[in-house]
Amino acid sequence: MMAGIRGSNTSPEMKVRRLLHRHGFRYRLHQKNLPGRPDLVLSRYRVCIFVHGCFWHRHPGCRYATTPKTRPEFWQAKFEQNVARDAKVKAELLVLGWRVIELWECGIRGPESGMEWLLSAVRDCNQKIVCWPDLLAGAVG
Repeated sequence: MMAGIRGSNTSPEMKVRRLLHRHGFRYRLHQKNLPGRPDLVLSRYRVCIFVHGCFWHRHPGCRYATTPKTRPEFWQAKFEQNVARDAKVKAELLVLGWRVIELWECGIRGPESGMEWLLSAVRDCNQKIVCWPDLLAGAVG
């Protein structure tokens, strides 16, 4: 099952890429020389963008962050490793002077017009970490 899960070029990632490209942003994909191989890297703005699936990366409070009924111990351990790795990668990028934008799959499901905030988030140098859709709840770090 897990072998069939794509790690790159997912539908939510492609949606973000189209939006940024349409507005003139240029980026690199899955840059291997950065911790965590961010989905998109905008070097000019020192921004790394991660497009997280709510299931795999455990989006808190999201209805898509369910746990399978079979082998719950295995899944719980796997999810905890994913969350710990995400936190470590985010911290490493911040130390290196990068800004991090985390986009959650559930926040990208709607129309692209609802993602215009991303354009200003990329340009805004004052915020070090931006999470969407947590941004709506005021959970910006």
